[in-house]
Amino acid sequence: VQLQASGGGLVQAGGSLRLSCAASGGTVSSYGMGWFRQAPGKEREFVAGASWIGGRTYYADSVKGRFTISRDNAKNTVDLQMNSLKPEDTAIYYCAAASRSYVWTKETDYDYWGQGTLVTVSS
Repeated sequence: VQLQASGGGLVQAGGSLRLSCAASGGTVSSYGMGWFRQAPGKEREFVAGASWIGGRTYYADSVKGRFTISRDNAKNTVDLQMNSLKPEDTAIYYCAAASRSYVWTKETDYDYWGQGTLVTVSS
């Protein structure tokens, strides 16, 4: 499966953005899907994950209650709705897919990666 992330941009603190991860060569509902991010000078970290079998989702504590991962079957995308953004959310965001449908939180659990999309939150 090939993944293409989009939707990044510049937003003021408190604002919202919606990222989208379009999949080709596979159906997102068949994979464990995740979003990660990498801030300048930091390692890539887990943000949110989902397994559509059983409808399970999981979030990093830093984004819980503000971010929501979901899928659009018609578009074959996995989206990340980000609300109440903070400057510390500034990062390159990556989507990823795991061949086994489960809520994975480690980078090594994922088999496929999209290119990143930059999110910048100004104070």
